[in-house]
Amino acid sequence: MDNKCGCWAVLKRGVSATCKSSASKDSVNTIPRTSLVYDAATETRYLNASNRDLLPPNEAQLSSDTPNPPPSDEKPTRQLLQFTFQELKSATGNFRPDSILGEGGFGYVFKGWIEENGTAPAKPGSGITVAVKSLKPDGLQGHREWVAEVDFLGQLHHPNLVKLIGYCIEDDQRLLVYEFMTRGSLENHLFRRTIPLPWSNRIKIALGAAKGLAFLHNGPEPVIYRDFKTSNILLDSEYNAKLSDFGLAKAGPQGDKTHVSTRVVGTYGYAAPEYVMTGHLTSKSDVYSFGVVLLEILTGRRSMDKKRPSGEQNLVAWARPHLADKRKLSLLVDPRLELNYSIKGVQKVSQLAYNCLSRDPKSRPTMDEVVRVLTPLQDLNDLAILSHHSRLSQQGRRKKKPDGAHQLTYSQSKSIRDSPLNTGKQQRR
Repeated sequence: MDNKCGCWAVLKRGVSATCKSSASKDSVNTIPRTSLVYDAATETRYLNASNRDLLPPNEAQLSSDTPNPPPSDEKPTRQLLQFTFQELKSATGNFRPDSILGEGGFGYVFKGWIEENGTAPAKPGSGITVAVKSLKPDGLQGHREWVAEVDFLGQLHHPNLVKLIGYCIEDDQRLLVYEFMTRGSLENHLFRRTIPLPWSNRIKIALGAAKGLAFLHNGPEPVIYRDFKTSNILLDSEYNAKLSDFGLAKAGPQGDKTHVSTRVVGTYGYAAPEYVMTGHLTSKSDVYSFGVVLLEILTGRRSMDKKRPSGEQNLVAWARPHLADKRKLSLLVDPRLELNYSIKGVQKVSQLAYNCLSRDPKSRPTMDEVVRVLTPLQDLNDLAILSHHSRLSQQGRRKKKPDGAHQLTYSQSKSIRDSPLNTGKQQRR
């Protein structure tokens, strides 16, 4: 992976130590560690699980696999701006309800404005537009995720990672300030808007998100994202994808280690089954999650949807039997696209999703390989609607052609045209 497009600073404090300290602190509820390859029956139990967070609320306080908070007198990183609470309060209009961009387990995200060269608040519509994430003051797990966010995003820079501008740590207040992403999350565009996201934009977003994951996996100190899903993929005005929310990110295995053992966190429907069942975390766990999101992009369906019939509630369980059969791929494509998609593109995306969702983690591609598959799909113009119109046109020409007994040869047609009777009619006109 060529890292020239991003800057990878050394992860100095807390993150590397996290890998060592958490290796022996596995969840007491995990399945005994045997093999990372699991059978279909075991996977079915996982796929039928409810759509809920993998880490139960009563265990959140016990989780210790995120970085320890830095001393209060130590700045998380020199590259970030340090805001006062009053500055961010003014920048968001006193955290007005109408400035709320979203809400998560951590708290609310507000829209705000700051001056271009500093931390001072600016009038709405001027200066730099930012997104301010506030942390609920009563959450220990939330604080650890806040620290992880600063640890990673404060030092990792890449076009497909959201930019962290600064932070506020004042008394019990914990806030993060990000660049504002004009078009919001991929989740909103796929599932909450009536106008379907065009196929070309879907490919562009998938490729951008894949590049972000590939960058994380291939640094000198690999990072496993661990929470890859549509709501964490943000879009700028040009539909460039950027990964956000690094609260669950984890330093990856190094040296002779094949995996990192952690408490299981994430979201059902996206997390890799072998990670859920064993607590063994590898970069291939992210690859599985990418495969799920790729299915969502292809089908326009959520990874888990209890409103659908029983056999269709889990997207992977429903879609996997069709992915390897070209004759059934049309059943998978988001019907809202109405044939406005590339035929070859759908075939490539389906095969890629199938490989990413392999039951054997070792059989899944790397994110570098995923990027290589997706890159040429941007230039395909074999739209299904063009193929459809071509077939209709051919069928129409066949129907207009006279049957055998009534067909005329060229000489017969010419003799009729040159007939005195025909010529006479034309002259009388």
